Amino acid sequence: MRTSVATVCLSGGLVEKLYACAEAGFDGVEIMDADLIAAYESPEEIRALCARLGLTIEMYQPFRDVEGVDDATFADNLRRAERKFETMARLGTDLILVCSNAGTATIDDDEVAARQLGELADLAATHGIRIAYEALAWGRFVDDYRHAWRIVQRADRPNLGVCLDSFHILSRGHDPAEIEQIDGEKIFFLQLADAPSLDMDVLSWSRHHRLFPGEGSFDLSRFLAHTLRAGYTGPLSLEVFNDTFRQTDVVRTAAHARRSLTWLADRTAEESGCGDRLVLDAQIAHDIDFVEIAGADLDVLDEMLEQLGFRFRGRHQSKPVRLWSAGGARIILNEQSSETVPRLMGFGLQVDDASAAVERALELGAPAVFRRTYAGEQELRAVAAPDGTEVYWNDRPAETSWATEFEGGELSGQTDGVIDHLNVGYRWQDFDEAVLFATSVLSLIPEPSADVPGPRGLVRSQVMRTADGIVRMPMNLAPPTAPVPSRHIAIRCDNVVAVARRARDLGLTFLAVPANYYDDLTARFDLDSGERAELKELNLLYDRDGEGEFIHFYTPTVGGVFLEMVERRGAYEGYGAGNAPVRLAVQK
Repeated sequence: MRTSVATVCLSGGLVEKLYACAEAGFDGVEIMDADLIAAYESPEEIRALCARLGLTIEMYQPFRDVEGVDDATFADNLRRAERKFETMARLGTDLILVCSNAGTATIDDDEVAARQLGELADLAATHGIRIAYEALAWGRFVDDYRHAWRIVQRADRPNLGVCLDSFHILSRGHDPAEIEQIDGEKIFFLQLADAPSLDMDVLSWSRHHRLFPGEGSFDLSRFLAHTLRAGYTGPLSLEVFNDTFRQTDVVRTAAHARRSLTWLADRTAEESGCGDRLVLDAQIAHDIDFVEIAGADLDVLDEMLEQLGFRFRGRHQSKPVRLWSAGGARIILNEQSSETVPRLMGFGLQVDDASAAVERALELGAPAVFRRTYAGEQELRAVAAPDGTEVYWNDRPAETSWATEFEGGELSGQTDGVIDHLNVGYRWQDFDEAVLFATSVLSLIPEPSADVPGPRGLVRSQVMRTADGIVRMPMNLAPPTAPVPSRHIAIRCDNVVAVARRARDLGLTFLAVPANYYDDLTARFDLDSGERAELKELNLLYDRDGEGEFIHFYTPTVGGVFLEMVERRGAYEGYGAGNAPVRLAVQK
């Protein structure tokens, strides 16, 4: 698989972008004319730099508004093209992207469009250049890839083919199956982009909201499979216009982009048999092994866990680390971190083959995490998520593996419990990358996102989970001007009312819920006065749907983390979304 990326996807100057692309492992680049024009380096210098970095210049782009015009305008277009072809010769690339006319087209006639594209191709041929014609989703007369292909066929030039762009095709709802009717040798280039489902004009959607594969709602594996079946043999290239990616660290974004292509190509091979598998099979997590909180001043959390019914399991035999558990819910407090305040540092997942899970993560570009292990201790291999959160995998029961390394605690009298979900917050510039990491490395499935009102604006919530719902990870994106939401660990128990009473009697102060919330519960749900009074007395929150009920409460925030105790009754699958605005407001 050859890979490429358009320089428009990345922040910085052209030279900076090229170094980042090479470091990320791309084979080639599409050079945007705006990037070259703004560079101090000559086309010859850029060509030499790409050669030193091992990058091929796959395509120069774009050339706009050529066909469907009057003769005078077309003559000027040929003049413009001549200059572009000269620049391409200096760059050392032989392919140019020509977009369907969206600005100056006045003649809706395929014969005219084919004749003019043919003349452009003839001029390009004198420079040894090929033309990839692309139907823009907002093209004046040509906005469908099938229409573009008919015009290319009519023009009938050996150096004229089509460029297929997943956004332009899928955003318009066009069926990609007909790609297989195109001669594979005439598919000169392929551009890939994902995107969220948005109801807006397609030009704004394209210019600001494209995403890397695996982050949006497009079925890109099906799209790619059709293209490969047609006989396309060129590079898989990314063209992603996104305001966030053009502001974030260029090296990190390039690595993020490269991971998305690996994931997409591998998924396409797995689902359709098109291409070769690039990474090991996904290891689906069947439990959360543990959650680790690291930082200073963890004594407050020791007290809080005891109040919630957790049992102290002891200190690690060789590290300043201690373990608390409630049934299958295991929380590690790590004092050896450099964090100044407690934060959710990492978590472990139970899988069938831990080594395979780690190798897959490394193949997808996740960096390995090193943690010293002494003789006789189990080595849990891990990688770092884009924000630094450490993810560990284990294929042995905790109670007969790493948990035996903790000494001086107790096992008797444990209350019930299991990690229900981990709620993690991200900065605006990290969110899409985190979604891709959860999809590709953790093999979690995204649910439809939702917006939750908060005191500083809407918070976007994206739940990632396994198909069976055993592992759940709601991911929150705060407004750009708001601080990153604190992360929290939700522990599910059988009787949250009893847990709340015990914790209160032991001195735990809950997150205080306004009285107005309980007045509103009467309007939302038909609760009897006794049940409503009990909820109010214990600062419990309540939700209900057609499948069951959800009762929960929150602890105060300690540093950058807090706990949530939940009880699910019946087949309730949600997270109390209607209560989130109250929680966010109270925490502020």
